[in-house]
Amino acid sequence: MRLSLIPAAALTLLALGSQARAANYAIDPAHTYATFEIGHFGTSTNRGRFDKKEGKVEFDRAAKTGKVEIAIDTKSVNTGYGAFNEHLQSAELLDAAKFPKMTFVSTQFNFAGDKLVDVAGKLTLLGKTQPVTLKATNFNCYDNPMLKREVCGGDFEATIDRTQFGVNYGIDWGFPKNVRLLIQVEAVKQ
Repeated sequence: MRLSLIPAAALTLLALGSQARAANYAIDPAHTYATFEIGHFGTSTNRGRFDKKEGKVEFDRAAKTGKVEIAIDTKSVNTGYGAFNEHLQSAELLDAAKFPKMTFVSTQFNFAGDKLVDVAGKLTLLGKTQPVTLKATNFNCYDNPMLKREVCGGDFEATIDRTQFGVNYGIDWGFPKNVRLLIQVEAVKQ
């Protein structure tokens, strides 16, 4: 009699496990920011952000899997200084007229136990795609009391070599090739 309970229990667990599905989330633009930092002649750090972004997340907490697709409008670069914004949008740097979007598409979520440690993926900028891993410095899901929905999000960072994307402006003058990306993302369950 005990042997017949084991297969029944296994089937029940399999049925419950198959019901676990990835949930879909929409990026909340009010709580999602893409910022960057790059050194300026070893003296200070230039910073900026992109004001327009959109995307979606698929996340299965139980299976520890997910997908992220984020598109960032390169014309929305904002440093707080108009002339600098225009220079960043120019063909010398982001070439926003020719390449109005940069995208990040994940390939894998990586966990240590229950903690999300990073999201590996591919960043496309100026028509060139390179692997980028966004390290999670914060990650959590919570029930938003105002929206009455689950929200998941965190803080992520990576350092990229801009020359891999063809952004070579100022290298001969001593501008660094490494750019630090800081991504804050919150996404609302749909």
